[in-house]
Amino acid sequence: MRHLFQRGTDSDAPILLTLHGTGGNEEDLLPLAKMISPHSSVLSPRGNVLENGMPRFFRRLAEGVFDEEDLVQRTEELKQFIDEAAEKYTFDRSKVVAVGYSNGANIAGSLLFHYPGVLYGAILHHPMVPRRGVALPDLSKTPIFIGAGQNDPICPPQETEELQRLLQSAGAAVSVHWEQAGHQLTQTEVEAASRWMKESF
Repeated sequence: MRHLFQRGTDSDAPILLTLHGTGGNEEDLLPLAKMISPHSSVLSPRGNVLENGMPRFFRRLAEGVFDEEDLVQRTEELKQFIDEAAEKYTFDRSKVVAVGYSNGANIAGSLLFHYPGVLYGAILHHPMVPRRGVALPDLSKTPIFIGAGQNDPICPPQETEELQRLLQSAGAAVSVHWEQAGHQLTQTEVEAASRWMKESF
């Protein structure tokens, strides 16, 4: 996967895996990573799927309708990419925290749904439920932050609440931050994620 790796100044800090939204790239969330954990190393891939020329991490059939077969395949691809990057860049594979927005948050959620211990934690900005009807692995050691908008037309509040319930049923400690906003990422949401990061790790 095309990507960037930026080594941080604190080798003990979690490694941030930044995952952009539809139409983004590997540089989009670097400023966000600096705000959330300024001393962390950052691994930032670009999605391998193109939708009308816009990079994504997996295909969808329509707005809000995921191509599940492709999602499963791309989730495995991303997991292998993280494993290989940990060897290449010699960072602690067990301390990777995903920071995803929209499509990137959805693939991060899919990692959590499919692979035990794949992430140390996750910050999911405006995620949807990646899959339904699957058994989740044990997430009791995985703190998760969800940023959501009360007026989000793509990810309505009930979607956020369902995802929260599913993650909590797998043992995850889930913190949900609500904004009186839509699908956009707000400054106060980022500040809340930064505070959560400091408190959780």
